[in-house]
Amino acid sequence: MVRARQPAHLDGGRVTLSAQVALRLGTLDLYADLEVKPGELLALLGPNGAGKSTVLRCLAGLAPIDSGVITIDDVVVDDPSADTFVEPENRPIGFVFQNYLLFEHMSVLENVAYGLRARKTPKVEARRIAREWLDRVRLADYADQRPRALSGGQAQRAALARALATNPRLLLLDEPLAALDAGTRSGVRRDLRRHLATFDGMRILVTHDPVDAYALADRVAILDSGRIVQVGTLAEVTAHPRSRYVADLVGVNLVTGVVTDGVLTTEAGARVVIADALPGLSFAVIRPHSISLVREPAVGSSARNTWFGTIADIDRLGDRARIGIDGQLPLVAEITAASLEALQLRPGDEIHASAKATDIEVYLA
Repeated sequence: MVRARQPAHLDGGRVTLSAQVALRLGTLDLYADLEVKPGELLALLGPNGAGKSTVLRCLAGLAPIDSGVITIDDVVVDDPSADTFVEPENRPIGFVFQNYLLFEHMSVLENVAYGLRARKTPKVEARRIAREWLDRVRLADYADQRPRALSGGQAQRAALARALATNPRLLLLDEPLAALDAGTRSGVRRDLRRHLATFDGMRILVTHDPVDAYALADRVAILDSGRIVQVGTLAEVTAHPRSRYVADLVGVNLVTGVVTDGVLTTEAGARVVIADALPGLSFAVIRPHSISLVREPAVGSSARNTWFGTIADIDRLGDRARIGIDGQLPLVAEITAASLEALQLRPGDEIHASAKATDIEVYLA
C-alpha cells in the first residue's frame, strides 16, 4: 500500500493557484479544474494524449484557454469572458520542458540567465543570479560551455536553474525525467527532490511514472481523455481506483526501506527479498498482479517473499478483484474474480501473500 508524503510548507491552506482550463485542440476536448497551495507539488498523471502537457501550456500562457479562469496569487492571468490574458513572459511561472529546450547557440550561463533577460533584468544582474543558480545545482564549472557538453542529468539541472532563476510563484515540470535512461533517473530524481525542497511556491509535475509521483508529489490528479477523473494522495488513489485505467496506472505497491545484502527492510521491520539492487535507502515496486494469495502456505514451501496479513477490503473491477491487505507490509493484490470465489475471501480473513524476487523492481530513493 502506498504511503503518502506530507506537504512540505503549505501556507495555512490558502490556495494560490486556481485554474479552470477548458480548451478544444484537434481531437482533444480538455476540461481540468486544479487548485495548488504554496509549497505543494501536484503530480498530473495520465496516458499519452490525455492533455497533461496541454494543461501546463495553458497555465504558462503558451495556449490560451477557450473558457474558464486561471488565477495565480489572486491575479487573473487568463479569463476569456473578461478579455483578460497575461502574456507568458509576464506570468510568475517557471517551466521545465520535457526535452529541456536549452539553446545550443548560448552558453549554459546565458541559458540560465535567459528568463531574467526576457524580463528586462540588466545583463550584469542577470548573469550574477545565473551564476548563483549554477553554483546551487553544481554546474558552475560548465558556465561557459554549450549545452552539448552536458549529460542528460546535467541538462535537467540547467533547465531547472533557468526556471527557478526568475523566482517564479508557479513551477511547471513536464516529464523532467522522461529523457533519462533508467540508470540515471534515480540519481536525478534525488537531486530534483532536493532542489524542489528549497522552492516554496506552487509546483505541478507531469509524469507517467507513479514512482516519480511517490517520491516527489504531495497529491496526484489523474487526467484521462481530457478530464480529471480522480484527485488525492497517491495512497488514496491507489487504494480506491475509480476505473480500470486508474488501477493499471497507479495500482502498484510502493515500499520504502533500506537494502542490505539483497533484502529491503522497512521501518516496520518487514523484509522484501529482491533479485538485484544496490545497498541504501530504496523504493521497491511490487505490482498487485505479481502477488499470489493462499489461505495457508504449502507444506515445505521455500518462497522467500511471503507476508502474513488480514484482508482489509475487496474492490471488484469487472473480472478482476483488488484485495487490500493489512499487516507488517501493507499490500494491494489483484486476482481474478474466479480466484476470489475459489478462495472465498472476505474482509477480516487472514491471508498469506507472496511474490517472486525477480518480479520486484527496486530504485534508489
